Amino acid sequence: MSRLESWPEPIIRVQELSESGIQEIPERFVKRPADRPCLLETEANILLIDLDNLNSCDESVRQETMKLISQACRDWGFFQVVGHGVNHDLMAKTRGVWREFFHLPLEEKQKFANSPITYEGYGSRLGVEKGAKLDWCDYFFLHYLPEKLKDENKWPSIPISCREIISEYGQEVAKLSKKLLKILSINLGLNEDYLHQSFGGNSEIGACLRVNFYPKCPQPDLTLGLSPHSDPGGLTLLLPDIDVSGLQVRRGDNWLTVKPVPNAFVVNIGDQIQVLSNAMYKSVEHRVIVNSAKERVSLAFFYNPGGDILIKPADELVTTDQSALYRPTTFNEYRALIRTKGPSGKSQVGSLKSPR
Repeated sequence: MSRLESWPEPIIRVQELSESGIQEIPERFVKRPADRPCLLETEANILLIDLDNLNSCDESVRQETMKLISQACRDWGFFQVVGHGVNHDLMAKTRGVWREFFHLPLEEKQKFANSPITYEGYGSRLGVEKGAKLDWCDYFFLHYLPEKLKDENKWPSIPISCREIISEYGQEVAKLSKKLLKILSINLGLNEDYLHQSFGGNSEIGACLRVNFYPKCPQPDLTLGLSPHSDPGGLTLLLPDIDVSGLQVRRGDNWLTVKPVPNAFVVNIGDQIQVLSNAMYKSVEHRVIVNSAKERVSLAFFYNPGGDILIKPADELVTTDQSALYRPTTFNEYRALIRTKGPSGKSQVGSLKSPR
């Protein structure tokens, strides 16, 4: 049997553990002392950008907004956006139906249980390494694009409006993602359609959603909701829980806790754009802390290259002064590595570096 066909140990539903009233978390969730969170870390807001300024009649306002986005991609790998055009009510409804799903009886959720091959469905662990330390999180993963992978029958059917709301949300956030790729292409000095076409264009580009549910944790100082990692895909748009912070971004040797802004998306660069930009833009490690008093729901929308698309540094960004830093690899090949190892900091994208 392939190592990706089944999980290596019995699945533990974290929400069930949390609601059982345990006072101590199982050893499988206890991180090494060096990997445990510092819960006293001060909150820090990453750059907030109003995308509506790109529609300004004032050229200087438009140029300053483009400059801010470029600066954020080069220096942080993360920024937040408002004025993005996605309906605020739709954002709230989508977060709401997912919260309802995770509070359904376990037997209802189990109907959508996933396997390691695609992760599609209801899950509770990442990676298939035996004996790995687990994260304090349950999740649901589904595909939007390409159309051949989209199967609404695999999506939750309860609440009754769930599939319709999830579908509309995906359409709107995909539009925003395409718009952001255009902005990034221009800022890199490339044709405005470069990144979109490099991802496979309208017919092959990929989009998927992972909804993360972080239950209350009796010992949040010993574990993490999601271990440090950079996102393997192209671009991530996160709709965070506005009631409780959890996302932490690595900044040098420190972890900064991002304070959610109402109706904003947190945008971050994925490994594939680091490769395509020849490291002009860098994906950044991030992780999630958990809370003893509050549960947390967040929606991570991944906008990715098609699985069989060969990704390599843009020719225009390879010069006599700057050689190609990464070898060509398809996203499917890269994703298989991630799905075997689970979250592993920045080590995966480092493995793509060209030999010197």
